[in-house]
Amino acid sequence: MANKSLLFHFRQFSIDQTHAGMKVGTDSDLLGTMAHGGSRILDIGTGTGILTLMMAQRFPDARLTAIEIDENAIIDATVNFSNSPWNDRITLHHIALQDYTPQHKFDAIVCNPPYFDKSLECPDIQRLRARHTSSLPFSTLVDKSYRMLDDGGLFSVCLPPEVLDDFCKLCYKQGFCLIENNIILSLPDNPPKRYILVFQKKGDESSRGSSCSRGSSNVKTNTYCMRNADHSYSEWYKVQLQDFLIGKIYQPSKQ
Repeated sequence: MANKSLLFHFRQFSIDQTHAGMKVGTDSDLLGTMAHGGSRILDIGTGTGILTLMMAQRFPDARLTAIEIDENAIIDATVNFSNSPWNDRITLHHIALQDYTPQHKFDAIVCNPPYFDKSLECPDIQRLRARHTSSLPFSTLVDKSYRMLDDGGLFSVCLPPEVLDDFCKLCYKQGFCLIENNIILSLPDNPPKRYILVFQKKGDESSRGSSCSRGSSNVKTNTYCMRNADHSYSEWYKVQLQDFLIGKIYQPSKQ
């Protein structure tokens, strides 16, 4: 039985994170509430399975596929999917993205990608795989995601500021068009902490590398803040997570 300290309880499911290198965090919580879905959804690098389960809750008619390279994370994801109300809609594969060939294309792909490609590599192999692009280069993630999506399919990711431009350039070159740019602040006067982006596969091979970009007037841009100036949770953050996280601090104020 998992240590209680390694169990994270949501409203409709629980996450056992005993074995996985990366634990439940704000990035996955927010991406899980903001990512776009469809009838066939792929979660790349599922880890404990939190994004797959959040998408399963939000999109009750979707069939979900999750892939993960780390065998310890697979242990947790298997348990979490089996104990969830949506196990019959979820398929889990222990495989690297580089080796994965799906039998069909997807309407939506969601990924909280590794991004510490310019930092010192940590000694723990699990955290290394989860946090560094040495195990999944951005170029591979973008190329494979594009190829696995149907025309018009949606690709949702969470990124820190330091890799934003490099990642977006790869997406534009591949043929993705940015349609939504969610800028996440930790405090009102702080610089952006994360960007939750939604790209769309244009489906026209001749249009690769065209003018579709972050600066396009067609991009829906929003700026959100997780905490107020006094460090209390913002109303937006509480509303965003009210269907998932348990506890009074996540309850929106009554109007």
